[in-house]
Amino acid sequence: MALRKPKARHLVIGLTAGGALLVGTPLVASAVSAPDAPPPVAAKGAKMLDVNSGESLYDKAGDTARPLASTTKIMVASVVLDDKTDLDTKVEVKQQYRDYVTEHHASTADLQTGDKVTVRQLLYAALLPSGADAAYALADNLGEGDTSAERVDSFIDKMNAKTNQLGLPKTHFETFDGTGDDTSTPEELTRLARHAMENPVFRKVVSTKKYKGEAPAANGRTRYYTWTNTNQLLGAYPGAIGIKTGTTSKAGECLVFAATRGDKTLVGTVLNSKDRYDDAAKMLDHGFGTDHAKDLKLRKLPSDSQQD
Repeated sequence: MALRKPKARHLVIGLTAGGALLVGTPLVASAVSAPDAPPPVAAKGAKMLDVNSGESLYDKAGDTARPLASTTKIMVASVVLDDKTDLDTKVEVKQQYRDYVTEHHASTADLQTGDKVTVRQLLYAALLPSGADAAYALADNLGEGDTSAERVDSFIDKMNAKTNQLGLPKTHFETFDGTGDDTSTPEELTRLARHAMENPVFRKVVSTKKYKGEAPAANGRTRYYTWTNTNQLLGAYPGAIGIKTGTTSKAGECLVFAATRGDKTLVGTVLNSKDRYDDAAKMLDHGFGTDHAKDLKLRKLPSDSQQD
C-alpha cells in the first residue's frame, strides 16, 4: 500500500510579547475585505437603489421632504405615459405658455405660438431643456375642464393621485414644473424615477443628449426645433442613461440620475447639492465598485442652451 503524503502546511513565524520565537500552523482561513464605506456627498439629501432588486445602496436623509425644482417633470411625463396618451396627438402652442415662462423666469423649450407639436415632442421639450412651456402645454391639453385653469388643476390632481398609486405619501405637487411648493424625499423621488424608467419611451427620451425635430408653424411653413439635454452626466459618466436636472434658489441643485453597467442598473437622487454631478458619480462608483468620479469631465452645453 502506498503511503499517503501529508498535506503541506505553511508555518507562521513571529515573536511573542516577551520576544521568544513563535512557530505555529494556524487554521486555514480566507481573507474577507470589508465593503467600502459610503462616500460623503454635498447634497443635503440623497438616495440610490438597485433598479432590479430595489435594494438600497445609498441613503442620506432619504426620508426628509425637500423642494424638487424641475425634477417635478418626471411625474408630468409619468402621468402622460401611464395614461397611454396618443403620443402623436398634435397640440397647438398658446401664447400663455410663453408668457408663463417670462413671468416665472422658468427654463423654456422656446415653443413658438401657433406651432403644432406632438405630445411626444412635448415630452422631449419638457425633459431635455426642461421647458416649463412644454409642461404647461401637456397639463393644459391633457387635463379635464372647460378652462385652461381647470385643466391644469385637473392634471396636477392626476399627478398627486399617482403619488397615492405608487405609495409616495411624502410627495406633493402644486405645479407642473416645480416652481411652487412641490416636495418629495430622495427615497420617494428615486422610487418614482424607478417606476418611470420602466417605460421605454421615457427611457429613450431622458437618455437623449440632443433632439432635433420639426413642426408645422402658424405661418404654414416648417419650424425646426433643437433641444439639448441639461443633464451633463450623460456622456460624462460611463453608462449614464438619464434622468432629470432641477434648480431653484429654494431647492438648490437637484439631480435624478441612472446608469447601467452590464445587467445592473442603478437609479438615484440628490437634492439641494452644491455639486450634484460629483455627488451622483461618487454614489454610482459606490454602487458599481468603480472609480470614475475622480476623472469626471462634464459634457459641455451649447452657450444658448438652457441651464437647469
